[in-house]
Amino acid sequence: MEGTNEYGTWQNNAAPSMEGWQQAEGERERRERENRELKAAKKHFSKLGGMYILGTIVIYAVQLVPMALVSFLLPEWLWNGNISMLVSMLPMYLIGMPVLILLVRTIPADRVERRSIRPGSFIVAVVMSFGAVYLTNIIGNVITAAIGTLKGSSVQNQLANMTESISLWMIVLWMVICAPFMEEYVFRKLIVDRTIRYGQGVAVLVSGLMFGLFHGNLNQFVYAFVLGVFLAFLYVKTGNLKITIAIHMMINFMGGLVSSALMRAIDLNEYLEMVSDMDMDAMMAYISENMAGLLAYGVFLIFIFGMLIAGLVLFIVCLVKKKFTFARGLVVIPRGKRFSTIFLNVGMLLYSIFWIAMIIYQLFA
Repeated sequence: MEGTNEYGTWQNNAAPSMEGWQQAEGERERRERENRELKAAKKHFSKLGGMYILGTIVIYAVQLVPMALVSFLLPEWLWNGNISMLVSMLPMYLIGMPVLILLVRTIPADRVERRSIRPGSFIVAVVMSFGAVYLTNIIGNVITAAIGTLKGSSVQNQLANMTESISLWMIVLWMVICAPFMEEYVFRKLIVDRTIRYGQGVAVLVSGLMFGLFHGNLNQFVYAFVLGVFLAFLYVKTGNLKITIAIHMMINFMGGLVSSALMRAIDLNEYLEMVSDMDMDAMMAYISENMAGLLAYGVFLIFIFGMLIAGLVLFIVCLVKKKFTFARGLVVIPRGKRFSTIFLNVGMLLYSIFWIAMIIYQLFA
């Protein structure tokens, strides 16, 4: 009995120590597993950023060579906006972007589940996209105007300058057809498919940020980032790239083609000069001659204002109803370590620094 009692006492005293040891061992294994996952995630994002910066270098290289040749052999061609755009655009879309795609496709990807979207939901998404673009475009223009005031000279709007120098058919080819198809594949599908394992929220943010930075100027960065985030959200929820391409095409059609056509039809700069000179007779003659164009431009402004208000209302409604939810990924990056894991790595830092430098250069050049 005494031996039994002594053995029983020893067993009861040792049990808590054994349980504590097992818990400590389990915690240690959990931390080691978490560290391995974080290192793997950091390496994954670094490779993603690295492939995109390499692709960016290739794009610049294939654009620079033909531009230099044309500038040396036939410099008069560059005075033609359409030819200049083709010399820049064709190498990018035919060589640069395909090389970037091949580089990124070397990174393992996951399949985004395909889901259908109701027609009503698609219309809501379209309105919200337009509203987001128009609102953030105004914000971007206000910011650049403020920077221009501080530095004593206006910040050049590169997109506006380009669209003014090329024909409408070139705008259709570039902005309405080529850009939506290529950009949605490169900055939505390729990025989201390779980051969705870390959660839908991570994939959406990385897609939007890399898309916004790629535009290389502050005017476009603000609305391109917000639009990129929203289109990435639609893609992670539907797995259907056709939806984001269609919305991207609509936005570029209205913002690129329609706005350019209307601006050319009414020539507001001429009217503003008359206003500054207080030439009432010339102003009345201008209004009479351009009545149809001014009415069309007025309808366009009503469309912009309507989309902005409707999009904002729908966004608030969706926010209240908690429609913007993000599923966790197969690998969860702990809070407090997400920024360092995703962005503080060689590849993503190089990509971000390069494009931030381009944005700063555009602001102060």
